[in-house]
Amino acid sequence: MKKESEANSERKRKAIPSERQQNTIAKRRRLDGEPVKGHSIAEIRKRKKMSGSMSSTEPIEEAPSASLALWAEDNDISAKDLAEAYGKSVKDTTVQGASADKINAGLSEDVEIGKYVGIDCEMVGVGGEEDRSVLARVSIVNFHGTQVYDSFVRPKEFVTDWRTHVSGVSSKHMATAREFEDVQKDVADILKDRIIIGHAIKNDLEAVMLGHPKKDIRDTSRFSGFRKYSAGRTPSLKKLAKEVLGIDIQGGEHSSIEDARATMLLFRRHKSAFDTEHAQKYPTFAAGSSTKSKPKKKKGKR
Repeated sequence: MKKESEANSERKRKAIPSERQQNTIAKRRRLDGEPVKGHSIAEIRKRKKMSGSMSSTEPIEEAPSASLALWAEDNDISAKDLAEAYGKSVKDTTVQGASADKINAGLSEDVEIGKYVGIDCEMVGVGGEEDRSVLARVSIVNFHGTQVYDSFVRPKEFVTDWRTHVSGVSSKHMATAREFEDVQKDVADILKDRIIIGHAIKNDLEAVMLGHPKKDIRDTSRFSGFRKYSAGRTPSLKKLAKEVLGIDIQGGEHSSIEDARATMLLFRRHKSAFDTEHAQKYPTFAAGSSTKSKPKKKKGKR
């Protein structure tokens, strides 16, 4: 009995902590300023196998989603390792412990917006043969990819092409869609005095009919470091996500939340290079210096 008791105690000491316990430990370490140790692929597979949920079939090689990649980076874990360990189940879902997207929820409560926000919009066609694009959905995430805002928008003109296969928007979404003016005001309040990140962001701002200081814009479609992926031309967000991040997006109907996350992750991955290139375009002057010439002193009469 004594030996059996000692064996049970030994197994308890060697037991791998649960997901909730590991998250709690990691959070405590971050608050204490201690480094958070990442998990290796072997550890992840071992945990998955012990839980009894490892599939007996060969794992399917599939790129992780943007939400997974952001969550993994924030928790010092390789998104690629997670995708390999858990297989296809992580493709279109959030990782355990991360919040699911709240479609058409408007402004998210209790979410810290922060200095940087990523934005993406979906458009539908109006005007028949003229086929003009108007806003039908807008999504905003913060620096960590957390959803800040999401809303369908009711177009003022008759929609002649919903472009559902790409936009993911259809007439059924209009029953709960918000008026353009309400969405425009919400978005303007969020973007004010913040740095916004987007892909071909000019199109998004035009759709919302808002302006923004150029010095506070980071456009992944115009970043010189990404031009090599499209032979010097403007690269698509889908291509950059695959080539730079190794993640799959826009496999069918687009999700503006997922696209905004992918754009933010591109910026985060190369933030220092973005900042350097931006500083060259919009140089700032040292504190205390001034670009204005000093007025000449008038000579007094002798």
